[in-house]
Amino acid sequence: MWSDTRMTSTAPSAPHPGTGDWRRPLPGTPLTVTAICAGGSPLGSLPRLYGREVPAEEGIAAAKAVLGSPIRFIDTSNGYSEGESERRIGAAIREVGGLPPDVVVATKVDPLGRDYSGDRVRASVDESRERLGLDVLPLVHLHDPEFFDFDEIARPGGAVDALVALKESGVVGSIGLAGGRVQEIARYLALGVFDVLLVHNRWTLLDRSAGDLVAEATERGMGVLNAAVWGGGLLAPGSRVTTYGYRTPPPEVLDAVAAMRAACERHGTDLATAALQHSLRDPLVASTIVGMGNPAHVDDVLARAATPVPDELWPELEALLPPRHAWLDAPFD
Repeated sequence: MWSDTRMTSTAPSAPHPGTGDWRRPLPGTPLTVTAICAGGSPLGSLPRLYGREVPAEEGIAAAKAVLGSPIRFIDTSNGYSEGESERRIGAAIREVGGLPPDVVVATKVDPLGRDYSGDRVRASVDESRERLGLDVLPLVHLHDPEFFDFDEIARPGGAVDALVALKESGVVGSIGLAGGRVQEIARYLALGVFDVLLVHNRWTLLDRSAGDLVAEATERGMGVLNAAVWGGGLLAPGSRVTTYGYRTPPPEVLDAVAAMRAACERHGTDLATAALQHSLRDPLVASTIVGMGNPAHVDDVLARAATPVPDELWPELEALLPPRHAWLDAPFD
């Protein structure tokens, strides 16, 4: 059954540039990453999720700002804005004279329509290599496989086998599993072929659906990446988004948000900062992925990571966690 070890084993404060654990190994891989990873979804322009178009020059400027910052880890995907996120990151890499040797760029393979075959995985990797301008992709995730038939994706010669073969060939360094619904992702994790697990929206101040999944990945020696700690906008700074995990949240979640916001204000901080540091303090999380769509976002996230948050706040926030039935996914046995 699900259990939360986070509150009993968290670090005393969030890592930020200048602290000893800002850079750390990514378990399951030979890679070194930073505690914060720049998410490339918004810089590619996804107005349906983020409420506005991001011009190409702004997205490229955001990627260049990351490359010039203490953040040395970037996450993107073949499918973000039909490849535009990768194109803009690739343009930024060219404009700064090449990828700095200490920066890791991770991407994800995506289907084309309903085609998530082995051939499609190979084509997706080739497209990503061309857009990013990288001969070898250090980390590539199987992206959102829960929307497809497991037997088809996991069959011999299918998408999973293709990704494993790309790793064995050296075109891909390490392979990860990135998805949402934990009951489905658990089936892929059980295959035992992935090096890294990426969860989103399900290991946050408001939702612990991924608890068992994170624990199992950790026991397997895999690295864990945590994305969407602002719940797709509900917890984000200045956000007017009223959904959580791209869904309308139940009343218990909205009540928890209001109570948590009030608790943060009593302790002299804000909910977005607490939501970010909740993940950063977690020893099970190798890196926290935060979407960054313009250069100001980079500065804001780094400032929030370094903002002191009173220790007394954390047990108060934990006591306000919504009940399990209000989480995106019920815990699995």
